[in-house]
Amino acid sequence: MYADTVDGMKLTRNGWFLASLLVLIALAAFYLDVTPRFASELGLELPPAVLRAVCAVLVALIVVANIFAIASLPRNAQVGIIWAELTVLFFAFFYLFDLSFAFIVSKLGFLLFQGVTTTLYVSAVSIVIATLLALAGAIAKLSRSGVAYGIASFYTSVFRGLPLLMQVYLIYVGLPQLGYNVDAVPAGIAALSLCYGAYMTEIFRAGIQSIPRGQWEASRALGFKPATILRRIILPQAVPIVTPPIGNQFIAMLKDSSLVSIIGVWDLMYLSRTLGNQTFQHMEMLITAAVIYWVLTIVLEIAQSRLERYFRKETR
Repeated sequence: MYADTVDGMKLTRNGWFLASLLVLIALAAFYLDVTPRFASELGLELPPAVLRAVCAVLVALIVVANIFAIASLPRNAQVGIIWAELTVLFFAFFYLFDLSFAFIVSKLGFLLFQGVTTTLYVSAVSIVIATLLALAGAIAKLSRSGVAYGIASFYTSVFRGLPLLMQVYLIYVGLPQLGYNVDAVPAGIAALSLCYGAYMTEIFRAGIQSIPRGQWEASRALGFKPATILRRIILPQAVPIVTPPIGNQFIAMLKDSSLVSIIGVWDLMYLSRTLGNQTFQHMEMLITAAVIYWVLTIVLEIAQSRLERYFRKETR
């Protein structure tokens, strides 16, 4: 009897879940007006509101049936199908904008070879410098020196407290006021490095502090110097811990590098905006740049996941 009650409760919950899902999808489809353009060609002479309601219900039924059909498949197949379906919907949404694909194809090569190259160059150099700054900042914040801690804490407070866009302007426009003329690319790299170095300082600090204190004490007991302990024992264990957040920071930096376009760096964002302004085909270039940024982040996500898998194997 208890089993029957439990099964009945499960059926009730599943029924409520299915009904709620249908209602939510139908309401979203109704307010987004998914009435097909070919409705008139089918000879459906219904009031617009009724036609929208019918289409909304049909969309809800199709979506829910699709979800339950996919749920019966293995997990990897579920993920693959969901990605395929959402990708088709993603590009179908852009297709409705009535874009000039001939214009996109004619500018795609320049965007890839000039814009993507500059974007990757700025991001790669910035992440290397930011990593070095973060390591130095983390070590300083963990040291017993009040001077080192004061400098590191002031650095992280300032560069985490100011918007990145403001930092780009302050470096590019402010340094010439002091007599140091800085080109656009070095200014952009400096701003990205200082900003992300401040955020990554806290990541490295937390990663180092996550290593048990006893390893420091045991290493000192064996006669190792502090620098050797940090380099040979602590950091190799901290790297796998900080890899996921550092990878996320690199992906975020890749996208935030678009802010350097405001000072004239010929990155992906600058070129897409400039090429779109020439013929007033802004949407074509912005959508193309958006897709390229998305592809770049997917590549970085794959690289990050493989790196994490490698460290997991090494620590077993």
